Amino acid sequence: MKSGRQEAILRLIQDHAIDTQSDLLHLLRGEGFEVTQATVSRDLKSLRLVKSLGEDGRYRYTTGTAHEDKSYPKFHSLFDHAALTVDHAGNMVVIKCASGMAQGICAAMDALQWKTVVGTLAGDDTIFCVMRTEADATEMVRKLQQLK
Repeated sequence: MKSGRQEAILRLIQDHAIDTQSDLLHLLRGEGFEVTQATVSRDLKSLRLVKSLGEDGRYRYTTGTAHEDKSYPKFHSLFDHAALTVDHAGNMVVIKCASGMAQGICAAMDALQWKTVVGTLAGDDTIFCVMRTEADATEMVRKLQQLK
């Protein structure tokens, strides 16, 4: 039963953009698996599934190997350690960083080539990121704050 359920989980994350355990739980139940959130959580841990940021800027569960771009771990590490605040005004996201760290974070961010990002500009301790829309900026702030 466990093996079949875990095979279903791997198939579901390949076929669907699943970004919450609740979504995965719903899909599993739709396939006839009677599971609890705790069971899903244990399965995710056992399978070593991680949330990865997709090209569309949304996080979703992956095996970790599906995301071949090695830039994301670098960005995540830099951002986690050196970004201080994230906010937005209109379609512009402003990231305040530790002194001297903005250019490194910005370069790692640029390497990700997010489609909702028009362009970035970094100084010593601040990054300006122009997004396509105000909604994109709001979503980017939410996602970046989750990295902290």
